[in-house]
Amino acid sequence: MINNKYQTVIGLEVHAQLSTKSKLFSGDSISFGADANTHVSPISLAHPGTLPVMNETVLQLAIKLGLALNCTIEKQNYFARKNYFYPDLPKGYQVSQHTAPICNGGYLPIQTINGKKNVKLNRIHMEEDAGKSIHDLFENYSAIDLNRAGTPLLEIVTEPDLNSADEVYTYLTEMRKLLRWLNVCDGNMEEGSMRCDANISVRLHGDTKLGTRVEVKNLNSIRNVKKAIEIEVARLITLTENGEKITQETRSYNADNNTTFSLRSKEEADDYRYFPEPDLPPFVISESYIQNVEAQMPALPAILQEKYVTEFNLSAYDAAMLCADKEDTILFEAVSSITGNYKSTANWITGPIKNYCNEHNITLKDFPLNAIKIADIINFTDTGKIHFNVASTKLMEAMIVEKIPSAETLATVMNLKQESNFDTLENWANDVLISMPDKVKEYKAGKKGLIGLFAGQVKKLSGGKADMETVTKILEEKLSSSN
Repeated sequence: MINNKYQTVIGLEVHAQLSTKSKLFSGDSISFGADANTHVSPISLAHPGTLPVMNETVLQLAIKLGLALNCTIEKQNYFARKNYFYPDLPKGYQVSQHTAPICNGGYLPIQTINGKKNVKLNRIHMEEDAGKSIHDLFENYSAIDLNRAGTPLLEIVTEPDLNSADEVYTYLTEMRKLLRWLNVCDGNMEEGSMRCDANISVRLHGDTKLGTRVEVKNLNSIRNVKKAIEIEVARLITLTENGEKITQETRSYNADNNTTFSLRSKEEADDYRYFPEPDLPPFVISESYIQNVEAQMPALPAILQEKYVTEFNLSAYDAAMLCADKEDTILFEAVSSITGNYKSTANWITGPIKNYCNEHNITLKDFPLNAIKIADIINFTDTGKIHFNVASTKLMEAMIVEKIPSAETLATVMNLKQESNFDTLENWANDVLISMPDKVKEYKAGKKGLIGLFAGQVKKLSGGKADMETVTKILEEKLSSSN
C-alpha cells in the first residue's frame, strides 16, 4: 500500500497568547471581544517617540512553560526586530527573539499507538502579535483591527518529530492541556488565543533526508489541524507517485469543503533582516529568579496521576480522568481531603457530578455545590443508608435546590433512606416470589440468573429504597428452600 511506502514528517509551530491582562510592551488590555481599535495606545500604534516597556508577567509565564516542557532556560536574553511589511503591523516590524530564545530544547510526552513518545522541541520564544486584517466586512476594502497588535505570544516550535495526523492531534491536545493547567494560555483556538501552523513533508521509509515541505496555516481547531494534515499527506504522496514536483509553499485549509489551497509560494527563505531591538536592552535571568518561578508552579498532571495510582490506589483510568483538567483535580483534592475516601470521591466527580455539568453546559468550577456539601453527600452514601443511584440523582439535585444543609436530614425529609428492616424486606421478597410462580420454578430448575430479576422487582416495589445486599440473601434463602 502507498501509505506504508512513505513516512510522514511533521513539525509544528504553536502560537500561544499569554494569559496576561495587558500587552507585551504597553498597558493596553488584551481582553477578547472589544470593539475594533479600542484596545490601542500610542505605543501599540507605533507613534514616533514612544518606547516599549517589558511586561514581566510574560517572562514568568515563558519560564514556567519552559520548565514544564523540560527546556533549558536561556539566561542571556535580548529582543530583536523582525522586519516585514504587512498592513496590520503598525511598526513595520515585529519584536521577537531570534538567536537567543528564552527556552531551548525540551520535549512533551504523548501516548501514541506505539507507546510513549517524547516529542522533541526546538525552542520557545517570546514575541508580540500583529493586528488583524478583515477582508469580508466591506465589498471593496479590507479593514484593520489593531486590538491584537502587541499581544504577548509564546511560539512553541517542535523539531520535525511527528509522523502522523493522529500524533499531531494528541500533541496539540496535550499541549493545550498543559497551557491551561499552568494558566499560561486559555487554549481557545476559536478566539485565536492558540494557533497552529503545520510543516508537512513525506519521504520513503528508510530515507533520512527530509522531503520538500509545505506549511499549512490559519488552522482554528485541533480537529481541523488533523483533517488538513491528512489531506496534505495524501496530496503529497499522490504528487510523488505521479512523478510531479512538490512546490514549497504556504497553504490554508477550507473547513467548508475539506480541502487545502495555496496561499503563496515559499521557494526561498524570507529575509526578515533581524537585528537587536535598540529600544529594549538585553536582560539577564538569574538562577534564583528561575527557582522562584519553579517554586510557584502547580504539580504537573503526570506527577499527580502517578500519585493517585501509587498513593491513593486509584486505577490508571480514574487518575487520568481526574488529571484531564485542572478544575477536576482541584475539586478532587478538596473533596477527598474531607471524605478521606479517594475512590468514592473519584467515582462521584467522574460520574454524577461530571454528568450534571455536561447536561447543564457548565464546568466543574461552576458546579453549584461546594466541596463541603459534596463530601457530605459522599460520606452519607458511604454509610450504606442510601443507594448510590438514589443519592446521585434525587438527593444530589435536591441538595442543589433545597437549603437543608445536611444530606442525611434531607434524605430523611424526602424519605430516600435505604430500608434495612428485615421484616419489611422479607415481606417485599415474599410478594415478588408469589407474583412470579413460573419464574420461581425456572430458578429451582437451574436458571440461577433469575435472581437478578427477582431482586430488581423488589427494588422496584420498594421505590429503590431496599437494602439490596440483604434482599439478595433473603431471596436466595427462600428460593433454596424446599417449599
